Formats: sequence, C-alpha cells, structure tokens
Amino acid sequence: MSTSRPSNEKSDAVAEHPHHAHHHKSNVDAGARAIANVDAKLSNPLRGIPYDRLMADVEIFAQERGLTHLLPELKKGALVAQDSTCHDRLDIFTDEDKRILTEEVTHKWRQTSTLYYMVVMSSLAAAVQGMDEAVINGAQIIFPTQFGIGSNSSRDSWLVGLINSAPYLCCATISCWMTYPLNHYLGRKKTIFVTCMISFLTCIWSGLTNTWWHLFIARFFLGFGIGPKSATVPVYTAECSPAPIRGALVMMWQMWTAFGIALGDLIDLVFYFIPDTPGVTGLNWRLMLGSAGIPGLIVCMQVLFAPESPRWLISKGRYEDAFNELCRLRFSRVQAARDLYYIHVLLEAENEIKRGRNSVVEMFTIPRNRNAALASWIVMFGQQFCGVNVIGMRFVFKLRQWPSTLGSGTLNWLFALPAVFTIDTYGRRNLLLFTFPCMAMCLLITGFSFWSTSETGRVTGVSIGIYLFAIFYSPGEGPVPFTYSAEAYPYISAEVGMSFATATTWFWNFRAFAWYAAWCCILWRETKGKTLEELDQVFAIPLGTHAAYGLRQIPYGFKKFVLFQNPVPEQLYRLESESDVSSTTGGEKARKEVREDPEK
Repeated sequence: MSTSRPSNEKSDAVAEHPHHAHHHKSNVDAGARAIANVDAKLSNPLRGIPYDRLMADVEIFAQERGLTHLLPELKKGALVAQDSTCHDRLDIFTDEDKRILTEEVTHKWRQTSTLYYMVVMSSLAAAVQGMDEAVINGAQIIFPTQFGIGSNSSRDSWLVGLINSAPYLCCATISCWMTYPLNHYLGRKKTIFVTCMISFLTCIWSGLTNTWWHLFIARFFLGFGIGPKSATVPVYTAECSPAPIRGALVMMWQMWTAFGIALGDLIDLVFYFIPDTPGVTGLNWRLMLGSAGIPGLIVCMQVLFAPESPRWLISKGRYEDAFNELCRLRFSRVQAARDLYYIHVLLEAENEIKRGRNSVVEMFTIPRNRNAALASWIVMFGQQFCGVNVIGMRFVFKLRQWPSTLGSGTLNWLFALPAVFTIDTYGRRNLLLFTFPCMAMCLLITGFSFWSTSETGRVTGVSIGIYLFAIFYSPGEGPVPFTYSAEAYPYISAEVGMSFATATTWFWNFRAFAWYAAWCCILWRETKGKTLEELDQVFAIPLGTHAAYGLRQIPYGFKKFVLFQNPVPEQLYRLESESDVSSTTGGEKARKEVREDPEK
C-alpha cells in the first residue's frame, strides 16, 4: 500500500479551502431580518490546511503520543477527517478502505457487534429506573396499610408520596451533581458499574424493610444509582456512536426505560396475587420492589466486557487505549484513526479555550453553553410536566385498572420504536413540534372523561386518552430530551451540563403533580446529522435569533401543509460541503447550504 503523497491536483482538492470570516446573514423576510453570526457556519476545523502541513501535523502527533506504528493509518484517517469523500479520489486508499468508508454512509445501520453490545448494555441500564417507576405504583397499594400509613388522611397521603418520590428527590438534590467527579475519576464504564450495583443493592434493601421511614431511606439511596447513571449512559452512548445513527442509539435510553415500565407493570400483575408465607408479611410488594434491581445486576456483569469511551480515554492522554477501543467500535483501522485524530484536534482546541476557566460558571456566562443549557432544561422540564407523571402515577392506579396500566406501558415502549428511525431523519425539534399538540389533545380527552356519570364510560374514556397519549409521547417527548441533552454540550462541559439536565428532569419528576397543557415552545435547536463538534456552532446562535426563527416557521407550516402552497424555507445554518470541492480544479472554492428543513 502506497503512502506517498498523491498528485497535486488531488491533494489540493482535499486540503485547500479558505477560512471564511464574514458573517452569514439570513435573507428571509425580504431582508428585514439580517442575521449576522459567524458561528452559524459549521466548518470542519481541519479544512484549509494544506496537504504537506496536515501530514507534518500527523507525524508530530504520532511521535508525541507514541503512535508512530500507526502512522500510515493516521495519515489516511486525517485525510478522511478533512474530507469524507476523498477516498473516492485518492490512490492511497485500498479497495477495502473505499468499500468500508462508502458503506458507512450507504448502510449506516451496518455496525460492529461491539457497538450493538454497548447499546444493549445501555438499554438494560435504562430499564432499571423504568421498572422502579412501575413497581412502586403497584407496591404503593399494599405497603401503606402494613406500615400504618394507609388512611386517607393528609399526613398519610404525603408520606406515601414522599416514599414513592424518594429516589427522585435524591437525584435532584445530591446524586446528579456527583456525575462529574464520578466520570472524571472513574470513567464512563466504572461509573455505570458502580451506579448499577447501587441500584441492585438498594432495590433488594427496599424489599427487606419493615417501617415506612426505613423504606424511605432505602429508596432515597436508590437515587444514588439512578441519578449519575441517567446522566452518564446517554453521554457514553453518544461518545461511542457514529454520527449518522447517534440520535437513534442515544434515544434507546428512553425506549428501554419505557420497556422497563411495561415490564414493571407486568411484574405488578404477577406478584400482586402472591400470598404471604409464614413469617413474611407483604411478600408481594417486597418481590415487586426487589425485582427492579435485576437489570442492574446484569449490567454490572455486561459492563466488564464493554468498551470505554474513546473521548474519555483521549482526554486522559491514553491514546493507544482509545485507538484500540475505536477499533472495536468501527470496522476498519482507518475509521478508528480518523475518529482518533479528529477527536484529538477538537479536544486540543477545547483544552486551550478552557484553560483557567470554570466550567460551572461558563454554563451561564458563555452564550453557546447558556443556550444549550436553556434548551436542554426546557425540554427536560417538559418531559416531566407534559402530563406523563400524572397519567402514570395517579390516574390509572386510582382507577385500579391494572390492565390499562399494562397496556399504557406496552404502548409507551412499542411506539418508541418508530423514533429510532425518525429521530435522525426528521430531527429532534420536528418530533417535538408534531407530538406536543397531539399530546395536549389526548390530555383533554382524558380529563373530560372524568365528567362521565357512567363508571364504564369514565374508565373507557380515560383508558383511550391514556393509550393515545402514550402513542404520541413515546416517539417525541419520551426519547428526545435525553438524546438532545447528551449531545447539546461541548465535551468540556458534558458532565456538568448533563448533571444540570438530569437534575432538572428528576426534580420535576419529584414534583409530579400539575399541568395538563402541553408545552409547544419553539426554542429547541436541531441537532440531526451533525457531529458533536459541529454542535458547538449550532448553540452559538443567539437565543433571540433562534426563537424568532422558530416563530417564523408557524406561517410557513400553515402555508405549506394547510394551504398546500410551496413557500421558500428559511435558511438558518450553513455547512461548508466537502463534496462540492472539485478533484480536478486544484484550489477551486465551493460551498453548500445546509437547510433546516421544516417540511420534515
């Protein structure tokens, strides 16, 4: 395999591209709203580097990091990182390299078994809290009477609610804020292991309690397993996944949380009818609570064989280990070298920027971070306040219609499946804008059904409303918030940002009583199809600019889908396309507009 420099014509096509310093102005609204924002351009940081300099940089990188034995792969990887289409034009790539790099785009779901093993492990980690949310609903019908808090008094009702929400109180106040130190010192894999072990032990502990305050303590400590895990697993999945299917893989978190809810509902039905045995009172609810820890134990055994996050390893200077893990996650060494070098370049730039800075303070002082935080907090708040907790924890079990509960949990899981294939096609924001109004209608159906004077009519109406709500919740506000939050923050703020986001969702989960109206806000930014590094530019756009853009989509949607007109969509982001760089014109410049397509 030749590693000599390609012809000048080809190398120029790969490497040369000018830096653009002028502002990108939106030309929509007859020029009245000229938006100047240089950060709206999503440019590859390696573009514009001449071939000789790029190869020299790679050689220096290999020598400094002790990777000289990987120099041929690193050179090819750097070229692909600079221009993802260059393998079609350069002789340096073998036929096998070209096939794998082409199939990476044409067959995006064809991935390594290790990657899907990591997805299965992350999915089981999500099932732990899904099961807990469900099994406590069944157990709360039984244990209050045994613990002497089963009356209809205000005190007993508050105590039962406090016990039920104890894990989420811990998540909001303590455990989510432990995400950063745990990830910093232990890494992603060990953090997942520790939190899953805590989940397993505290679920068993909950089943062995004999007083309400003892059960409260056990469930409060369960929060130490739920909080950091819920912040770590989506970030871990995002860092291991290729960009074309990253959103779909990260959203597995919520999908399998829904599976855990459905499984927990089934366990409630099975264990409810188990009688007590001599010397054991409340065997049924004890089995319900204890069973929620089983997925956590399975994950503890799985995580021993899973790859560590390459980005975390690189941040610790462990480049050889990062390359080996990338080789497990990708099909070829060229892909692994490409990702290794590209992550290194971005982390070096971020480390230069963050030197002497406080990541917590900059969550609020840097516009890019502040916009990401605000968007993720709102979407996390909406997940809990959209009505799902009222439906899941209040309505159904007050009606004692357990088949309805099982049906709702099953639909919640099944209808999360379409989001796997749509979240990277239609985008996160469009899924929310479509499902939120539908959820609002379902909540109205559910609420008005309580006016029925017939018990049968009331139960039927509420069940229909709940089922329809689950159908629209599952592909939208269910999976999107964790996916969105996991990819919204820059690497240097990922742990802190995700801690804020998950603390938000668990705090409002703890306060699971209130609104029946859906949030139809338009402040969320699209993250579909962009690398984690390109999202720095997306969230650098001022909040007011993006909110105004969202409001202008309302008349666009009305003209497009109601009046069946063909209005011109507004352009908000611009991407410098690699594919438009000609392989025969040497230094010819080209660009391509990337449109955030509201039609989808």
